[in-house]
Amino acid sequence: MDGKNEYLLIFRGKEWWRGLSPEELRNTMELIKGWFDRLTESGELKAAQPLVREGALVSGRNGSVVADGPFAESKEVIGGYAVLKVNSLDDAIAIARSCPTLKFGMQAEVRPVAEECPMLAYARRVILEEQFATASA
Repeated sequence: MDGKNEYLLIFRGKEWWRGLSPEELRNTMELIKGWFDRLTESGELKAAQPLVREGALVSGRNGSVVADGPFAESKEVIGGYAVLKVNSLDDAIAIARSCPTLKFGMQAEVRPVAEECPMLAYARRVILEEQFATASA
């Protein structure tokens, strides 16, 4: 587990708000604002941003492939994210479960934030093992 106790919430879903009446929309927006306000006031929310539904996907050797994004084959677009600072994964899950948009079919993926990139940790270990083997020879 990471020492920073940071968790990323990734909000996924379709444009769930379409089809709501003005009153339903107003009430839902008040619930969402209240949810974010409570997380901010408690110090559990470090950052949050919505994402624009267009962009690009860069892949291939040397970034040779650029496709319009987000993923066209995806049924559920990533609509935004939030970074939480809480004591445990269970705490982050409890916050995700309280998200007002879940009742409209949105999903909140909860992911611990790593203190270090796994590839860098692996590379450091391999390089140290090589240096040790060379020094021992």
